[in-house]
Amino acid sequence: MTAAIDTGRRKRLTFRGADENDDSLPRAVMAGRKTVTADTVEDYYKPYGEYGDGSYEAGDLIEVYDLKQRLRCLIRATKVQRIRFGDIPEEVWRGETFASAREFQEVHIRCLPQYELHDDFEFVTLHFELVAVIEA
Repeated sequence: MTAAIDTGRRKRLTFRGADENDDSLPRAVMAGRKTVTADTVEDYYKPYGEYGDGSYEAGDLIEVYDLKQRLRCLIRATKVQRIRFGDIPEEVWRGETFASAREFQEVHIRCLPQYELHDDFEFVTLHFELVAVIEA
């Protein structure tokens, strides 16, 4: 186990939409509809630039940015869990704003073509609550 390094700032997360002008995911978080996000185990624990730290843990206060690097809101991580792609819990697909587990799977297959997603493929889910809206 490695010790956490205090960077003197909150953790950061950027929600990626369909393109650089798509701010639908931060808006869904700000509206309280999106309360979960999922990533592959491999990618969840990797930082992805100045606006994406990865390795989020329950209790973290996280700044949420859009693709134009604007701070949009603050969220608090409430739970982190591993799930199997073939068994998406209802709280996950609903929290991701999907109508069903099947829709969750179809969208992730489309958005993650570099992976061979199968029933035993694992994702990490970050469950969170909205703390404050910064920029509407």
